[in-house]
Amino acid sequence: MARAATEEKLYKIGEVCKVADLQPYVLRYWETEFPSLAPGKSGGGQRLYTQREVDIILRIKELLYKEGFTIAGAKKKLEGELSDPAPAAAPVGDLTKVKQELRAILELLRE
Repeated sequence: MARAATEEKLYKIGEVCKVADLQPYVLRYWETEFPSLAPGKSGGGQRLYTQREVDIILRIKELLYKEGFTIAGAKKKLEGELSDPAPAAAPVGDLTKVKQELRAILELLRE
């Protein structure tokens, strides 16, 4: 039977760990710290992540590991980014990169 067009693909924790290059215990911990991460569960208790949650996980990883935020700082930054109305097609991380680049250009122009 074909899937309904409105059904979204769900990813198991193992799949998400491979994509994000993280251990499962890291994802489970982040779920306790970031309210926007609330994967559903299958009948057998397996965590099932939406594409949006996978995008959020990748953004959290970027904030923590590349940009050097603390958990608290990343939480605050992510909450701000998720509350800003952004175009549906642009992933959360892309908009932040564009903002940073524009700020850097502005600083160069001010010099």
